[in-house]
Amino acid sequence: MTTLNTLLHKASRLDKLGIHLVRVGVAIIFIWIGALKFVPYEADSITPFVANSPVMSFFYNHPHEYKEHLTHEGQLDPAKREWQVSNNTYAFSDGLGSVEILIGLLVLSYAFSKRLGMVGSVLAFLTPIVTLSFLITTPEAWVSSLGDANFGFPFLSGGGRLVLKDVLMLAGGVVMIADSARQLLNARSAAHG
Repeated sequence: MTTLNTLLHKASRLDKLGIHLVRVGVAIIFIWIGALKFVPYEADSITPFVANSPVMSFFYNHPHEYKEHLTHEGQLDPAKREWQVSNNTYAFSDGLGSVEILIGLLVLSYAFSKRLGMVGSVLAFLTPIVTLSFLITTPEAWVSSLGDANFGFPFLSGGGRLVLKDVLMLAGGVVMIADSARQLLNARSAAHG
């Protein structure tokens, strides 16, 4: 029984390591996915989400025409690529990628600046709210009715499953905000103590 208690006591302190792992994990996701936004296949893949978003579709020149210009990952279709260029798909994706990389770096900046880390934490929390809204606005988030009995809600497509992971990013943002706030409050108390 003492061995079990010892293990449980050690496990009860893993949250101190866990918050750092959450930060690193969130930063890796933002930096990696942000870097991929500079690659045409990733920019093409977000087209349905942006085109259907009432908050983001204005970034595209022709959001209502996207369906006939979609490609599969790894597919090169010069005509569809040219349409994506004229649609502003790649310029928007480059900008979004830059923002995502910045958020990842701000999350990591916690190591030397608690304030910048807090900014990164808040942005890491807010970003998934926008992403999760795609489940409501994007028809491609759900399996299409192509003959199988399993389509629509609750049957997530590949894109929908990708979006759903942001629930965990949202939760990670809350944990990081709480930890950042605690560290900032401790620093203020130490300065006034």
